[in-house]
Amino acid sequence: MKVAYPGREGAHSAAACALLFPDEHAQALPSFSDVVAAVASGRVDAGVLPIESSIAGPVAETHDLLVDSATSVNAQAILPIRHFLVGVAEVPLPEIRVVRSHPVALDQCRRLLASLPDASAIAAGTTADAAAQVARDADPTEVAIASERAAALHGLVVLAADVGDHPEAFTRFVAISNRTELGDGADWRIAFSFQTDHRPGALHRAIEPFARHALDLVQLTSRPIPQTPWRYRFDAVVSGHPLDPVVCETLAEVRHQAQRFTVFGSYPA
Repeated sequence: MKVAYPGREGAHSAAACALLFPDEHAQALPSFSDVVAAVASGRVDAGVLPIESSIAGPVAETHDLLVDSATSVNAQAILPIRHFLVGVAEVPLPEIRVVRSHPVALDQCRRLLASLPDASAIAAGTTADAAAQVARDADPTEVAIASERAAALHGLVVLAADVGDHPEAFTRFVAISNRTELGDGADWRIAFSFQTDHRPGALHRAIEPFARHALDLVQLTSRPIPQTPWRYRFDAVVSGHPLDPVVCETLAEVRHQAQRFTVFGSYPA
């Protein structure tokens, strides 16, 4: 198999890729969208993307790419995440002027950034990309929030460990392909997206079937629709197998209430 993940070696997505596909060759691609495009076209068999942080919530870029692509979620993995402040040399923290990292990592390290009022936070494609950029610039006042592995790969020193706001942080990663898996298993999940009209009670009517059929809606998040300002779609995950008759009936009812209904995929929990 050919498997792709965004960023470069040392990115958290690389670790997730090794967990989901331990025996397969994995290649790094520059961005999330490159991974999705490679999977949709069949240039790679599978891709791995972060989709949710236990601290920062849904990874918006992944959600938005999946809803409009010919890809399907097939599996998930949850990784504990430790954030390290790394740079080219030891430097007093008040002298730091630039902090680079992925937006989700920056969002998880707000206390650190607040303690560096003279530093600018600059977003990078991945935490490993941030570490690579700091190594290239070779400026002691420029640092990255990245993994310990990324620091070692780029010859950086650890200035501070566990700089996240919370001692326990996790990120959920998903494996995607251009086909939907319908494997066996009792503990199963279905990811989907739907859009309702803007009438009172529209959202309630759309999700009421889950309660009536005693299905657990384990996630529900809203995302803006760029083409129609101030209107939203809802991305969700329900517990159940897509071939279960009760699940099929419930999703059919939801689809009947929705203006648009898209399945992201199904996978073992």
